Parts: sequence; structure tokens; C-alpha cells
Amino acid sequence: MTFIKRACDNGFRPRRRTWLKLLKRFRRSADGSAAIEFAILAIPYFLIVFAILETFIAFVAEQVVTSAVDTLGRNIRTGNITYKLGKSTDKTSAEFRQLFCNEISFMLKCDAAEVATPDRLYLDVRSFATFAEIPKVITTANGSLDTTDFAYAPGGSGSINMLRAYYYWPVTTDLVRSYVATIQKPGETSNSDYLIVETTAFQSEKY
Repeated sequence: MTFIKRACDNGFRPRRRTWLKLLKRFRRSADGSAAIEFAILAIPYFLIVFAILETFIAFVAEQVVTSAVDTLGRNIRTGNITYKLGKSTDKTSAEFRQLFCNEISFMLKCDAAEVATPDRLYLDVRSFATFAEIPKVITTANGSLDTTDFAYAPGGSGSINMLRAYYYWPVTTDLVRSYVATIQKPGETSNSDYLIVETTAFQSEKY
């Protein structure tokens, strides 16, 4: 009894109660919970943000290609770009590709190497006897774009023409690749790119 009384007198019980209070307070404390929750959610959150940004940028790239198709198509329709007519407006395939690249290169990869050897940009410019003959589907071979029938041969005055542009837009965010990537580049084994396709069909003016 004497020992217990001395222990109490020395403050043993108050110190024990203090530790119990601190333990209970620690268990109830919510300090730092927000940081822990953010650390858990940060990766999926940023993946979603990157997916939104990439989808937006792909949409803008699509609009850039659309604008280039409209611009070059209008030049063919009005006779400002011709092919093998013996005029100063005649353009070869390489020259036409360069003009197209000039329209999109501020945002899409389209340098001198791309002009010389298509890697991402493919153009199909042809004339037809009627609008009904213009192809309405995109053909593929082995999971990639089938370019067998592609040509550069716009018609002359009054001809019916089609200008179609294809661009392999690379998808970098894994979260959206399986939903956005629609095609694989030649030599690849899985879909890694979003294929931008823009078409204009028209009858050239009498120039």
C-alpha cells in the first residue's frame, strides 16, 4: 500500500491518463487525411486530365486538316492548282504535298522528309466521271490504311474531283488509347494512332 501510494504521489496515474488522452486524440485526428487522399487519387486524376487535353488537341488537329483540305480543294476547283495542263499553275505531287504541309505544319508534323516519303500524311487526289464513283469507304489492309488506289491526278476544267487527306495522329495517353486509337501504322502490331480523315468532293469551275 505504501508503494502504490508513493507511485500515485509521484504522478504515475496522471501521466498514464495523459498518454491515454494523447492516444485517443491521435485516433480521432484527421490532420493529413486530405494529403493522403490526394496521393491516392492523384494518378487517376491526372490521367483523366491528360486524356481530356489529348482529346481536345486531337479535335483541333482534325480541324486543321479540314481547313487544309478546304483550302487546297478550293484552289483545284478554281484552277489555281492544275495538273499537266501546261500552265504555270501546274503542280506535281511533291509540290502539292508541300502546299498541304504548309497549311498544317504549324501544329502537325509535316517536314521535308514527310513531303518526300509519307509516314503520317497521305493524300488522295483523283478525278471521276460522276460523283457516284467517288469512294465512300476507307479501306484497310493488315490493320493499316490501304493506299493502293491513292493517286495525284486532279482533272481539268469542269471535272469532278475528290481530295481526301489522311493523317496518323499519335495517341500518347494510355488511358484513352484503346478508345481513341483507330488504326495502326504500317509495321506496328497494335492500334496506336487516331486516323484523321477529311474529304471534299467538287466539280471544278470552267476556267
